[in-house]
Amino acid sequence: MKRLPLIPTLVVGIAIAIMIGLGIWQLQRMAWKEALLAEYRTAVDRPPVAWPVVPDASALPLYRRSSVHCLEVAGWRSSSGRSASGASGWVHIASCRTGAEGPGAQVVAGWSQRPDNPAWSGGPVSGIIAPDSNALIRLVAAPPVAGLQPVQKPSPEDIPNNHWAYAVQWFLFAGIAAVIYGLAVARRTRSPMSA
Repeated sequence: MKRLPLIPTLVVGIAIAIMIGLGIWQLQRMAWKEALLAEYRTAVDRPPVAWPVVPDASALPLYRRSSVHCLEVAGWRSSSGRSASGASGWVHIASCRTGAEGPGAQVVAGWSQRPDNPAWSGGPVSGIIAPDSNALIRLVAAPPVAGLQPVQKPSPEDIPNNHWAYAVQWFLFAGIAAVIYGLAVARRTRSPMSA
């Protein structure tokens, strides 16, 4: 009977251990994400917070009520989105100047059926803090400004929590690697010794 090849067995063993470790890490991330989502679900019921001048990426006040004074709209961006009634259209996001310096604030002014920039030059805005892909956070105006319609309310349910699927994927990869290597070793031990 042939002995197991040392180096390939070691490499496959390490790879399988890494994949199992990644699966366990995803399970830990799932528990963390569930706790975070539970906190976000209760955020809207808590007292309003001051608008953070410089958001802390590790402790974003998502889904909390807040307000900001938009001194001047420095620019607009429009993206496809839904109104509060579920209609497809355009969400209008103002890049607001809030002081002489600093990053300012991104404000979702509201929703319309056209991508044209609204006729709004700024002012006080209240609403809910939501995630923003460009600036970490943005304030979703409630009520909307400039005669726009309300956008679909930001919800923690929109944040994906697919760590369970990732964990299962890593465990499957580890199992498949073990089966394939086991079949390769079994085939090697059954093959006749070369002369």
